[in-house]
Amino acid sequence: MRLRPVAMSCRAFVAGAPLIWALAGAVGSTEPGTLAFASDASRLDRGLADAACRTAAAVSGASASSLAPAGPEYYQFPLVSTRRVPGTGRASGLGEVSFPSSPYGVALATDGSYRYDFTVRIERLAPAHAGAYVVWTATPELDQVALAGMLSDAADFQGQVAWNKFLVVVTLEPAFDPAATTWRGPVVMRGMSRSGMMHTMAGHGAFEEEKCAAYGYE
Repeated sequence: MRLRPVAMSCRAFVAGAPLIWALAGAVGSTEPGTLAFASDASRLDRGLADAACRTAAAVSGASASSLAPAGPEYYQFPLVSTRRVPGTGRASGLGEVSFPSSPYGVALATDGSYRYDFTVRIERLAPAHAGAYVVWTATPELDQVALAGMLSDAADFQGQVAWNKFLVVVTLEPAFDPAATTWRGPVVMRGMSRSGMMHTMAGHGAFEEEKCAAYGYE
C-alpha cells in the first residue's frame, strides 16, 4: 500500500487533530458510542484553532529572527584604535562589506569598478568633545582617498566604496566638511578589508614576519 502525502493547512490540522486522535482510539475499541465521541470531538472551536495557528506562527517567527546568522566572517574586518586621541584607547570596532542590490546582479561605479556597501560598528568610543569623527576610505597605498561621511552614530555607520582592497580610516576633524578630499586631523581608528590580506611579498621574504597591523588589520 502506497501512502500519499497530504497537504493540510495549519487551521485544518489543529481543527482535525482531536478527530484524528479520537478515531485512532476508536479503531481499536469495541465500546458503543466511541464513534459518536469521535464525531463530537471533531467540532473543535474554529476560533481556538485560529488562535493556536497565530501563536505557532509568532513563536516560529521569533525563533527565526533570533537565530538569523550575521554576514559571512570573510566579509568582516576589525577596526583598531591608534590610541593617539584621548578617550579612544579602549575603542574597538568591526567593519563589514556587503553587496548593494542591483537589477543586473552587480553594482558598478562610473569607471566600471565594483561598488560595495560597508558598515562600521564601534564600541567604547568616547564622544568627541571638540570637532567631529569622520570616516574615510582609501586604497592600501593611500594614493586615493574618499570621504565616506561623518560618524554621527558609532554603532551603525554605512558607506560605499568602489575599491576591491581598501582601508577604513576614522579621524577627528575640527569640523565636518563635505567638500574635503583628505583628512587633516589625527587618525583615531583604522582597518583594512579582508581582501587586503592578499598583499605582495616584494617588501619582505617569504619566511619573514611582517607587522600586518601597519596595513590596518590585526
